[in-house]
Amino acid sequence: MADYELLTLERRDDGVAVITLANGKVNALSGELVAEIGAAANELADDLPGAVVVTGGDRIFAAGADISQFGGQEEARTIGPAIHEAFNTLAALPRLVIAAVSGYALGGGCELALACDYRIASEKAVFGQPEILLGIIPGGGGTQRLARVVGPSKAKELCLTGRQVKADEALRIGLADEVVAPDDLHDRALALGAELAKGALVAQGIAKQAIDQGLSTSLADGLQIELDAFTEVFGTDDSQIGVKSFLENGPGKAEFTGR
Repeated sequence: MADYELLTLERRDDGVAVITLANGKVNALSGELVAEIGAAANELADDLPGAVVVTGGDRIFAAGADISQFGGQEEARTIGPAIHEAFNTLAALPRLVIAAVSGYALGGGCELALACDYRIASEKAVFGQPEILLGIIPGGGGTQRLARVVGPSKAKELCLTGRQVKADEALRIGLADEVVAPDDLHDRALALGAELAKGALVAQGIAKQAIDQGLSTSLADGLQIELDAFTEVFGTDDSQIGVKSFLENGPGKAEFTGR
């Protein structure tokens, strides 16, 4: 297990891995923190948990990139790809990655939440891509992932105005998937992770991959991706366990092995 200075990586007994950002009061996404996020994602890829929760502080999930490290185009050519690589590695994990967002998730913080599969927001969460207010644009996936989540028109409005979105609006436009009371945020994220960790993990990963791959292609090609995945999943141990349990005991009774 790697040593981290700007985040913690906890592996819980219920199969949930928790990444908690811990880079000062605002969790600025410095180059060093981005590198640690990538390293943590790679560590999880090498030894997969049942689910992943990504979270930050109570007041600030992550307030964006460390602007002091952006000197000009030369730095942008280095920092942008590094953020993409770290976030893409996290997004590619064949497990549900849950963002538990309390407080501000702005700029790179919003992009980190978007790189997760599912976003649970506290009632005091605030999302936004305010880069335009600095005369720049999102560089950590915001223009692409945000448009896929909320649609191109709303993504353009948010990216071109820099307007911040509170939890209730985030839920309404699909930027948040659930909104809960602040005191319930982490319990809800961990409970969802633990529920998934008991499930058919290989099948979950296959389904996630099919959905993600299908988003970037035509419907016809996406349906072929689904057919290939549907065939693949019947080679897992859990498919045999699940079908047998259903025939003998009805739905919801299977005890999966994760294989």
